[in-house]
Amino acid sequence: MNLTETKYSQFSLCREMLETAEVVAGFDINAVSSFAEPLTSKKSIFLTGEGSSRILPAKHALYNIQKQGTDLAVFTDGGTQALEYDLKDSIVFGMSNSGKTKELIRLFSVLKKQGNKNIFGITANKNTPLEDLSSKTNVLSCGKENAVAATKSVVEQSLFYDALFSIYSGKAMGNLSDAGKAVRSALEMEIDRKIIDTITNAGTIYFAGRNDGVSEELTLKTNEITHKKSDFLEGTYGVHGIEEVMNKNDVVIIINPFENEEGKFKECLIDGVGLNIIAISSRETIFPTINIPDVGYFQNYVELAAGWNILVETGIALGIDLDKAERARKVGNEFLG
Repeated sequence: MNLTETKYSQFSLCREMLETAEVVAGFDINAVSSFAEPLTSKKSIFLTGEGSSRILPAKHALYNIQKQGTDLAVFTDGGTQALEYDLKDSIVFGMSNSGKTKELIRLFSVLKKQGNKNIFGITANKNTPLEDLSSKTNVLSCGKENAVAATKSVVEQSLFYDALFSIYSGKAMGNLSDAGKAVRSALEMEIDRKIIDTITNAGTIYFAGRNDGVSEELTLKTNEITHKKSDFLEGTYGVHGIEEVMNKNDVVIIINPFENEEGKFKECLIDGVGLNIIAISSRETIFPTINIPDVGYFQNYVELAAGWNILVETGIALGIDLDKAERARKVGNEFLG
């Protein structure tokens, strides 16, 4: 993805993806510090939102805090299902770029009526229904997105949780400047044309990998950017029965494959189904591999950027307007009250 070329620069999506590198490098951890104070009460922490405002931010956060170890009880689900939960004494963080996502506004309205004083909003806009309902609101600094598919905002939302739990635990996240450079590198690297051709001609594009938000978020972005069918195969789900309905025209993109499971994926999906597997990893794998830099704590963002790069190249190859969708909307379910 090179903005000196018109085929990329004509799209807001490409410009916004590349702005993500600066969003990462310039993220202000201190702006989150006041939101970390309530966590010392040791109450349960509930992370909610819809679509991209929950998939990567919440699941990336859960993955990292479990990996590092924590004494907090942290959970996530969507706003409508959360109405069935007892959250009146929980600390609740809700993300909505528009600040008027119906499911989140409905949940926060109920929690506020219940007297919950620990409901916090994260949004990209000021003076929104979410801000009116929240005990405190963080407004993202990434700026407006014009493309239907959310990109830089998703990463800043996720960085908010990174900073939140890092401040609470006292554990350093890593070097944001190096992470920003690695994100840019993953976005600008040239993808092998054979890989793009394979994905462009695929019937269904599957993403496999850890339940850390990356593969699942790329699944959603595949629908929005390439207008192709996609599915998320969590962990090793890809070798536990779904191969029965796959065919040789499908492709599986594995993010950071489990090394000891590579052979089984090859046996079931390449040898058994005849489809193609592509890996995104900082190490070599037995599959055609898109190599990315290793930046430790922030690796998920580099993986995401490499996936974006693939989807942009695929969308352009298919002749798709990357900024628009035929049916998808910027605000999935808008509160109109």
